[in-house]
Amino acid sequence: MSRHPDDKKSHQSELSTARALWRILPYARKALPRISLGMAAALAAGLVALGIPLILESLVDGPLSTGDTSQIWWAVLAVLGLGVLEAAMIALRRWFVLKPGTYVEAGMRNALYARLQDLPVSFHDRWQSGQLLSRAVSDLNLIRRWLSFGLVLLVVNAVTVVIGAVVLFYWHWLLGLIFLVLAVPIWIYGFVFEKKYSIIARRSQDQAGDLATAVEESVHGIRVLKAFGRGTYALRNFESQAESLRGTEIEKAKAIAGIWLWLLLLPDVAFALCLLTGVWLASTGEITVGQLFAFFATATVLRFPIESIGFLLSMTFDTRSATDRFFEVLDTPNTITDPENPTTIADVRGRLSFENTHFRYQDSPADVPDLLNGVTLTLEPGETMALVGLTGSGKSTLTALTTRLYDVTGGAVTLDGVDVRDLTRDELRRHIAMAFEDATLFSASVRENILLGRGDLDPNSAEANAVLDEALDIAQANFVRDLPDGVETTVGEEGLSLSGGQRQRLALARAVAAKPAVLVLDDPLSALDVDTEALVEAALRRVLASTTALIVAHRPSTVMLADRVALLENGRVTAVGRHSELLLSSEHYKFVISSLEDEERREAAEKIDKTLDEAANTDTVEAGA
Repeated sequence: MSRHPDDKKSHQSELSTARALWRILPYARKALPRISLGMAAALAAGLVALGIPLILESLVDGPLSTGDTSQIWWAVLAVLGLGVLEAAMIALRRWFVLKPGTYVEAGMRNALYARLQDLPVSFHDRWQSGQLLSRAVSDLNLIRRWLSFGLVLLVVNAVTVVIGAVVLFYWHWLLGLIFLVLAVPIWIYGFVFEKKYSIIARRSQDQAGDLATAVEESVHGIRVLKAFGRGTYALRNFESQAESLRGTEIEKAKAIAGIWLWLLLLPDVAFALCLLTGVWLASTGEITVGQLFAFFATATVLRFPIESIGFLLSMTFDTRSATDRFFEVLDTPNTITDPENPTTIADVRGRLSFENTHFRYQDSPADVPDLLNGVTLTLEPGETMALVGLTGSGKSTLTALTTRLYDVTGGAVTLDGVDVRDLTRDELRRHIAMAFEDATLFSASVRENILLGRGDLDPNSAEANAVLDEALDIAQANFVRDLPDGVETTVGEEGLSLSGGQRQRLALARAVAAKPAVLVLDDPLSALDVDTEALVEAALRRVLASTTALIVAHRPSTVMLADRVALLENGRVTAVGRHSELLLSSEHYKFVISSLEDEERREAAEKIDKTLDEAANTDTVEAGA
């Protein structure tokens, strides 16, 4: 899938190119004065260039025809002065338009990033990161270049061509008519070119996004590819996508070459016909040699504005596609928003309830039952609840409903009796913190990663240091003290420079540091060895004594942390009670716990085998020595 599945009709957008590009206006409004001044300077340069043939006409019909060389110098100085003025206007145009485009690009990029942060997790589940990256970088870069260069020249050159056509008619109506008639096919082909090129340009940008995704996935998954020796396989897939993009780019080049053929051929034909006609008119005395010379000088000035239409049109249509792609993200409806009249909880106690909660994914077939099909469960303030169930029973999804990463499709989730949908997302997420099994860290210092949820603290204050130390102690993450710069050490992208267990401990420390009323832990200890897990669990008991906690448990030892256990089965909570009670009353619970014990024994056996292998390798090395 190259982009959002609902945008497949984007090529057939009902918006015209002009109306699509008009949507940039709110972001470009502040830049318009300078862009307009840039247009004025560019137009002045074009008019100055069109003024030079008037002087050349006087020069040819005057001093050059009479042989009065004393009159030549004023014409030479006038042409020189106009040339310098034209260069000054071009430099002024560039000065006017250079900065505004960068401000527009920055504003649009900030708006895009803010929107990505605001959109729900379900949006990010469906979109490839490479597609979003290409929109944030290459598409917005194209829009900036079009505003600063393409739009200015397109408007100015079009006006220059119109004014120049009037000047051509001034020299002689027949010569002007020939030039104008031969320009008509260019404009006709331009409209045909728009329809064809817009589709190709959009496909090219989407394929570039797919290619960016392929690179990103290969870089993030480089350990897996190397471990399984699948580098060649990944390369073949990349080459296939790159070849598809190359083919599309060639198709684009052919389309551009088609319009360039007309843009180069027709003016040359017009020049030839005008030359033939002009010589005949000059021989009959209808125009002077100076007028004929000035006509061709004017036509030469118009040559670039006419020829530039090709690449300016292609740039405009590329920008239209980039604009469509940008607004695809901004126009995506946000299904998880703050309420119009939010409720606040003055004194949060931490009572978390699932009340006949239903959930199904947006793209689930109608005949498939809800993943969560009427979950009813209440966690009392300060209680620790373990959630167990077979793989795929919906445990992680249930925890995601607490902070509205997803919204319930039926029933409700409440905090102290208040529906979480009646709270602002910021307030809700201050009261409830999560730690995930798949621990994600950011390319920032250890300190910044752990204090991520404490925007109320100065990161370098004494209070922040105390919170940081406590969180590290509880998560058994004091290994960071041995890093090159301690807690100021910058972890690599996604924390991949650390082991899985180290990342999980830092993610757990981040959740603990938030000091929430409710702590939701989605199997955050799965990558820890048994000894470290025992230390973490012992430290967690101090935190959980005063915090409501919902813990997804994949190990029996994690279950032991809980005051009560909830069994999730077929989308419902079928049993709630103490671990010992459920072992006696629920056959399915015994089966689930047995499965967890088998998995724990497998992990322990693998750890022992690994330790023995390392010891054997050490003995072999020492014997060899």
